[in-house]
Amino acid sequence: MKKSLVLIVFSLLLMCCNAQNTAVDSVDKSEILETNARPKLVVGIVVDQMRYDYLTRFDAKFGDGGFKRMMSEGFNCKNNHFNYIPTYTGPGHASVYTGTTPKYHGIIGNNWYDKDTKEMVYCAGDDSVASIGTEDKAGKMSPRRMQTTTFGDENRLFTQMQGKTIGISLKDRGAILPAGHAANAAYWFHGRDEGSWISSSFYMTDLPQWVKDFNTSEAAESYLKEWNTVYDIMTYTESGPDENTFEGGFRGKEKATFPYDLKALSADNRGFDILKATPYGNSLTADFAMAAIKAENLGQDAITDVLTVSFSSTDYVGHNFGVNSKEIEDTYIRLDKDLERFFKYLDTTVGKGEYTVFLTADHGAVDVPNYLTSVKIPAGYLDNRARKEKFNLFLKATYGTEEIVENISNDQIFLNREKVKALGLNLIDVQNEIALEQLSYESVSKVYTATTMSTTSFSTGIEALLQNGFSQKRSGDIILVNDSAFISYGKTGSTHGSGLNYDTHVPLLFFGKGIKHGETYDKTVIPDIAPTISALLGISFPNGATGSVLGFVID
Repeated sequence: MKKSLVLIVFSLLLMCCNAQNTAVDSVDKSEILETNARPKLVVGIVVDQMRYDYLTRFDAKFGDGGFKRMMSEGFNCKNNHFNYIPTYTGPGHASVYTGTTPKYHGIIGNNWYDKDTKEMVYCAGDDSVASIGTEDKAGKMSPRRMQTTTFGDENRLFTQMQGKTIGISLKDRGAILPAGHAANAAYWFHGRDEGSWISSSFYMTDLPQWVKDFNTSEAAESYLKEWNTVYDIMTYTESGPDENTFEGGFRGKEKATFPYDLKALSADNRGFDILKATPYGNSLTADFAMAAIKAENLGQDAITDVLTVSFSSTDYVGHNFGVNSKEIEDTYIRLDKDLERFFKYLDTTVGKGEYTVFLTADHGAVDVPNYLTSVKIPAGYLDNRARKEKFNLFLKATYGTEEIVENISNDQIFLNREKVKALGLNLIDVQNEIALEQLSYESVSKVYTATTMSTTSFSTGIEALLQNGFSQKRSGDIILVNDSAFISYGKTGSTHGSGLNYDTHVPLLFFGKGIKHGETYDKTVIPDIAPTISALLGISFPNGATGSVLGFVID
């Protein structure tokens, strides 16, 4: 009897233990599945000054492993736009990663007039930090002027600071603003006579050894070579003639035509800085990004890391040669090849299907206005000197002084509010009078006041884009909109900044872990990216995010 009782008790205990083990196994597996649902690495790619139509124009020249791989394996948002003005590099990078617009993140331009200090400030400038990796002031940078978090910041908080965030770009603002405030590091390229990747004391006290090793490896020097077209230039039928009057070119070379001897030309073109305006600047960026993945062990565990990569050379080439040049076509053909080798590297190091990538741009660009007029399309150049002379005459005649205006920049007029008050004038009346005066000028399309931007809600059109880019504390009193394709720029090369489709319509591609295969013509906007990645990761949205989750992208 006693033996039977002992056997019964033992059996009951064994059943309880098995039930407990089953429950534990169930929880553990659930946790593992939840962890495994997240990518090990998120890579955000911004291609500086990439119009959407580059995907379709140069499609026949692309291989299967770069842009086409992203489209064939991932999701293509074909009607993706910026939903604010101005479309510049600083605001663009900030908006992609914060999920909101300049109205909230505060990066209202690359540079802007500071109404408190009465001086122009740079979006990433910070005199309170020291340069790391150079004696030059080029390292005195930080994200302190950006007022909201990025999804990289939120991932750091979510993972108890265990998930890494690193930003990389030839441009400081292209590395710093995407990486955010809590980033482990941001690195950018300092050319001239150094050709080194640098950082600032905001992130570190010294460069990691792997960065020092990369800087001494002569990687930058290896790209000071001939730049010629990848394929026979006669096959580059997707762009204009190689020799034309719409391109800038390099100092020391009479014509802006292939080939370019970069080593010989570097002396007259700020040394290593010449690489920025060639596709080799993108190649160097890809090299450095892969070195960062290896040295920092990105994507090597179940805790998600974030790498932001901005390919800036496309912007420099576009500004120099224009969007219809042979140079821009070759730059995108070469970028496609760099993307292919970068994705193959991710397949090998992180694992195919273990990482997620998105690719977009910080703005588009306009065709060279001189080219547009040559084919009878309305376009032109602003005569800012004549406009200013006429405006000063108006100010003197109306108010008795020019000092009522403090600054004119970024298509905005900043009033001297103390002067307005001292003259006994009503601020709103002055804003309206100046707006009406500016509207009468040639090539000015629309004018709005800060009061209008602050008191009227716009939901469509240029007005809504202006409002999304308007910061009550940082923006000016009067905002100007120029005629379509009329720019304040040199007579060669392309630029950007407007709310028109050539500046707002940019690619948005997703591929990798957690991404569906498909495409859409439904309109998406840049601030949708950060909430979508945040939802994929199951983390908090950036604290100022105003975009929507693109649920149709997530698998």
